[in-house]
Amino acid sequence: MVWLTSQSVWLLVVGCLVIAIAVALGSRYFALWVLPPRDREEAHSIAAALMTAFAAAFALLTALTLANEVSSLSSAQTTVSTEAAAASALAWSSTNPGVDTATTQRALENYLVATRTYEWHGADAANGDDAQTDDAQANLQRAVRQQAARPGVGTATSTELLANMDALTSQRRIRLADASHSIPDFYAILVVVVGLALIVNTSIVGIRGGLRASLVTISLTIVIALSIALLFSLATPWRGAIQVSGHPIDAVIKDLNTNYFTR
Repeated sequence: MVWLTSQSVWLLVVGCLVIAIAVALGSRYFALWVLPPRDREEAHSIAAALMTAFAAAFALLTALTLANEVSSLSSAQTTVSTEAAAASALAWSSTNPGVDTATTQRALENYLVATRTYEWHGADAANGDDAQTDDAQANLQRAVRQQAARPGVGTATSTELLANMDALTSQRRIRLADASHSIPDFYAILVVVVGLALIVNTSIVGIRGGLRASLVTISLTIVIALSIALLFSLATPWRGAIQVSGHPIDAVIKDLNTNYFTR
């Protein structure tokens, strides 16, 4: 499942279309070549009776799943934006009087760069056990807590530093939880099986018609294939074909590089 959802959008689209069209043509040719005329009529009647059930099942499954995946992607993007906001707040709080701004912001920048480099894609995004990112976070924690404990730092500044550090850590944990999200394998298989069954059913229903029936079958087949491709593209926000954007984090890194917070 993870391997499948990690493929590019175009590969998923082309692959789903090829498989769906092959199933549609194979089902039609099977019905025309293998079944005798009297059995074709019976097969058509059975398939027509099942058409509504298969179509309703596929529409319900895909609608619920796609809505959930789009919501998950939106939630993941919100989490990233909130994490970036926490990083920005920590950078600003490091400019308070008595705080070693350069040391704190350098540790923050190293952590954000490590996050984007080593903990943003693939299994590391979901597991959160990358050694380099963990070291960068530990160094940032020590730097912030050392600054908060300095004699010349007031209580308000110390509280602000620690609160922003805790917020950044909490958002990372939420991001890791979001990154581990994926569609259960059995559910994905069920959607694919129902979609293929609907294609087969449509092909058999269309054996009594001519070109118009064939066009309806192909059109429905394309819609089913694209729906399944979209489902797999959205399945894993940090590992799939459609991924959450890291631009908010990159913007904070850029601001740290250009000394925006110390102007």
